Amino acid sequence: MSTPRKIIIDTDPGQDDAVAILLALGSPKELDVLGVTAVAGNVPLALTQKNARIVCELAGRPDMKVFAGCGAPMGRKLVTAEHVHGKTGLDGPVMPDPTMPLQDMHAVEFIIETLRAEPAGTVTLCVLGPLTNIGTAFERAPDIIDRVQEIVLMGGAYFQVGNITPAAEFNIYVDPDAAKIIFGAGVDIVVMPLDVTHKALTTRPRVEAFRALGNEAGRMVAEWTDFFERFDKDKYGSKGAPLHDPCVIAYLLKPELFSGRHVNVEIEVTSDLTLGMTVADWWGVTHRPANALFMGDLNAEGFFELLNERIARL
Repeated sequence: MSTPRKIIIDTDPGQDDAVAILLALGSPKELDVLGVTAVAGNVPLALTQKNARIVCELAGRPDMKVFAGCGAPMGRKLVTAEHVHGKTGLDGPVMPDPTMPLQDMHAVEFIIETLRAEPAGTVTLCVLGPLTNIGTAFERAPDIIDRVQEIVLMGGAYFQVGNITPAAEFNIYVDPDAAKIIFGAGVDIVVMPLDVTHKALTTRPRVEAFRALGNEAGRMVAEWTDFFERFDKDKYGSKGAPLHDPCVIAYLLKPELFSGRHVNVEIEVTSDLTLGMTVADWWGVTHRPANALFMGDLNAEGFFELLNERIARL
């Protein structure tokens, strides 16, 4: 039996972030979650750190360490997404306030200290929101960059273009400066762009399957998806909403569900029109060295089977 992979989940919950956290906490044989770090994104930091604790309690893990990180992007004003996730970020079911504590340490300090303390190449950063905490940690402690095993992140888009502007995906757009640091750092990066996450759609039978699991976590996942579906159905005319962030955790559990290309990805930080765009050299026309495994496709049936199986355990 191989030892579980050590991960830090960096997140801005968000209903789909919440599902990703549940998937990770439902997979203890494969994943050892060292801590959950919150960042401002979908909603402000006061809500994302609270939501992270709500989700850990829902998973039966009040012992999980949750840290609050950066409340604003590295060099810009915060842009949020209440229009998708609701005022709390977890709109849908009424959730009790968490009773578990928030850790005193700043999330960036936790990331730095953990990467310094654990053997080099053994900690994977799973980034579900804007990259502010990671970019700040890399800038503050460049010695940790070589110690990261891998960064698996939800962000960006190529064929699907943008979801917050015509050109940019939300997580990258919120803090393009942090994204530029990450993509230029020389770390192994796996990207789950909208191209993949828009194939992970919560159709009605898939939502009802969560509800039928018969546990509280399954019921909450169904109610969250009921809530945030309405926005994407309306916008894209799709049969459901994409479960973006669980793709990150699913990749660690079953990489064979995904396929992509190792390409060069540059982040646009200066143009007004395309700020935050992930310029993925899918066709290899620039001859710039590849710096990321950029995913293009997903086995949606296998993805939802995995989600159901793990959330049923909680």
